[in-house]
Order: sequence, then structure tokens, then C-alpha cells
Amino acid sequence: MPIEVGIWKIGKQLSKIEFHPLASEAKLEKTLVADLSLLGSDLMLIGQQVTTAFGKYIDLLAMDSEGNLVVIELKRDKTPREVVAQALDYASWVDGLSYNEIAELYAAHNTGEEFEKGFAEVFGSSPPDTINESHQMIVVASELDPSTERIINYLSNNYGVPINTVFFRHFADNGSEYLTRTWLIDPQEVETKASKSTVKKKQESWNGRDFYVNQGESLDMNWDDCRKYGFVTGGGGLWYSKTLNHLYRGSRIFVNIPKVGYVGVGIVKETSVMVKDFKVEVDGRMKPILECDLIGKQLGNNSDNPDLSNYAVRVDWIKTLPRDQAYWEKGLFAQQNTACKLRSQFTIERLVKHFGLEE
Repeated sequence: MPIEVGIWKIGKQLSKIEFHPLASEAKLEKTLVADLSLLGSDLMLIGQQVTTAFGKYIDLLAMDSEGNLVVIELKRDKTPREVVAQALDYASWVDGLSYNEIAELYAAHNTGEEFEKGFAEVFGSSPPDTINESHQMIVVASELDPSTERIINYLSNNYGVPINTVFFRHFADNGSEYLTRTWLIDPQEVETKASKSTVKKKQESWNGRDFYVNQGESLDMNWDDCRKYGFVTGGGGLWYSKTLNHLYRGSRIFVNIPKVGYVGVGIVKETSVMVKDFKVEVDGRMKPILECDLIGKQLGNNSDNPDLSNYAVRVDWIKTLPRDQAYWEKGLFAQQNTACKLRSQFTIERLVKHFGLEE
């Protein structure tokens, strides 16, 4: 069961803001189209009311930064069997879409814009060479009956089907409107179970915890600063900074300096913020990182520009190495993205052994 959400207004006495269903599912769909980040992660909208090969319509079809498709279906007035069966039916069609077919769908729903250009605008990089290696289904609802909850939990828990429900509740108070969001199942848990149970392996499964971080070095970024003050950083453009948003509290990161090797492993303590807002503990008190003694003297370049600023993620280091002791061997994973899910089991096993970690 999802957690019940309540909102109270504080005044002379507490007054609860009452929940009201949205005036229409169309309003919620319109809200999602305007900003898919309501679903909690970076998503690119491929199209709305996308026609399948068998004449049905997917409410919203989206793609994540790794090129995987997301079927988003609003419950509306469908029965439990209808909404789940419909999502599964659409997923079976989505599973077979090729790169060219996805590009054609995107162009058809975005006034002819090229798929590659749209992807770059949203994620700040070119799409992967291979896309649609996996997919997921999200049922959007304001309320859900116990039968539908049981079906979705059964499919996810027992068979690793990548399906989940997100609940949006609508609150109104003195002319202002609010939305709250709750997941039926932790999205991280859904992805991990799906990765481990997929029969048709198109890519290595992700363990739901480990990330790769590409820690570049320049006049504004220095590994010694990162080691000393407990952070990783990226910036100078959204392509370099946006992927840091994937790192969540409690995730484990392995840090690689390009063309040098792996130099650290740690646990993320706080999510990405602009460097001007990032503080570290120095002599028992919190101090802005830009006021610290840094080797990367230009870390604060463009610090007031959200697109060009460097961003920092707080890390509790488990072990770090100076760059001259960096670890590298042929076959270890490396790529240009500042942060991404680390799926390479070979790399994880080698790093766990090299850094002396207990699994």
C-alpha cells in the first residue's frame, strides 16, 4: 500500500487541506506533458496518444537518458484488468520498436523535429548507439483499488515485470493548487528486480546501487580537492552536469579520471547542487566550498548560471587513491558521461577486489 499523504495549513489552529480528485484525467495528462520530471527522473516525451500497430493509443510514450522506453498509462475509468492488460499489451509492442521506428514516432509527434536533436536538447548528449534495450510501464492514478495493487505487486515481486503505479493527489487552498506524488513500489526496487529477472538479456543487469563517475580535471576541477573535501563535480554545460542528478543518497560511486584510471569509491550523502550552494566541514564548521583553499581555482566559474555552473555531489569516501596510483586494466568500463549506472559486472568485481571492499 502507498503511504497516505496529508497536508495541514499552520495558523492559529491547524486546518487540513482536503484532497480532491482532479477535474479530469486530461488535466493531469496535460500537466505531465508539460513537465515529465513529475515522474521523478529525466524523461524525454516521444509522443502523446501514440498509435500502436494494432490501432490502440498509448497515453504517453517517453524515453530515459539511456535510451530505454517508458509507457505511461493513465488509469482513467478503466477496470483493474483493463489498465494492467493495456499497459502490458502496449509494452509488448514497444519492445520491438527499432531505432528508426522510434525516430519516426518522435518526428510525427514533434512537428518533424529530428529525434537526435530532441534527445540532445533534453539530455545534453547524443542518443546511445543502441536504444530500447529495455522498457518500463507506469500507471498514473489518483486512487487505486486493492485488486490493481495486488496485480502490480504480483507481477513486479514474482516475475520482475517493470511495472509500477504513481499516485498524484490534488489539493486546493485559497486559489492555489498542489500536487503530491507517491509510488506504489520504490522505482529503484522495480528496476533492480526487472534487471535480474529479464530472460532476453539485451544488456547487463544493474544492481540498483552502483554508479560510474567520470571525474574530469581542469583549471576548475581537481581530484585532490574532491578527495579532501568529499565531493565529485561536473559542469561547464548541461551535458556535463545533468547526469549527476542520477546519483541518489546511499548510492555507491566508483570514480574514474579519464585516461588515468579509477581513483576512488564512496557513498553519496547528498544530491547534486550548484557549487555556490555547496558547503563542506572545515575545522568543525560548515564553510562554502568556494571559500576554501582549492587547487581548482576556477571551480566557481559561471556559478550564477544554472546551465554553465559546476555542480557538486557530497560523497563519504570509502577509499581514495592519488592519481599516480590510479587503477586501470584493459576491459574496465569507461565513458564520457559524467555519471551513469555501472552495469559492467567485470568492472565491479575488479574494483571491489582492488579497493578491498566487502560485498
